[in-house]
Amino acid sequence: MPLDQLTDEEIDSEGKEMSFLDHLEELRWHIIRAVGSIFLFAIIAFVYIDDIFRVVVMGPKNPNFWTYRMMCKLGDMTGYTDLCVKKLNFELQSLGVSDQFTMAMTSSAIIGLCFAFPYAFWEVWRFIKPGLRSVEKNAARGAVFFVSLLFLMGLMFGYFIVSPLAINFLANFQITPEIKNQFDITSYIGILVTLSLGCALIFQMPMVAYVLSKVGVLTPKFMREYRKHAWIVILVVAGIITPSPDIYSQVLVALPLTLLYEVSILVSARIERARLKERKELMES
Repeated sequence: MPLDQLTDEEIDSEGKEMSFLDHLEELRWHIIRAVGSIFLFAIIAFVYIDDIFRVVVMGPKNPNFWTYRMMCKLGDMTGYTDLCVKKLNFELQSLGVSDQFTMAMTSSAIIGLCFAFPYAFWEVWRFIKPGLRSVEKNAARGAVFFVSLLFLMGLMFGYFIVSPLAINFLANFQITPEIKNQFDITSYIGILVTLSLGCALIFQMPMVAYVLSKVGVLTPKFMREYRKHAWIVILVVAGIITPSPDIYSQVLVALPLTLLYEVSILVSARIERARLKERKELMES
């Protein structure tokens, strides 16, 4: 039917863009589904909170934790026997009446967030994606997969590498033997969560480089020129998040971060090559 024969209602229904309130309504449902998935996993975690606390939360507290066993093997291979963790000199205690229940709720919520993150991010991406151009959609293909993969890799790195190293150092550090290390459970879980989720965010470095390169803010040339500066920053960060004074622990943390930086350079270089190729094709046409 020709456009001049359409009624006003038909024109509005076919060509009208979504209003601001419609966008808010759609965003609201995406957020509800994302939060709902976190809530669902949190409920499941709360049901099994005893096993989760014993195996997952209290894992880095026990000398037979996987990381400590690997450190002992590394110490035997290198001859640096101080790497082997045989005892963690601290006790956990609950000072508040409701602390244990609060920690159970908090831990369940955090575990729910970690497990639901891929779906929650997918819901957010579903809201953002329709507003992108076709070229941007093609460029961002696989974003949900790579963001989720990097998040989980960073989470595992923080839990199995950074957190045990930090807990081991802080637990065995004493100004004098007369002072006993008796930590509040909230302090212990706070360190575990902060380091694990912090590493999960740091591991998003390649995706950040990808986005900044797409908008033209970041270039591989810039990253290569400041590579040495970045290495220094990485060593400082490794020294901060691993308070242990031994060089092996700091190198163990710094190596993956350096690898992420190098991967970010490759990602930025790929974006720049694609941009130059597209520009060349436009000039030739």
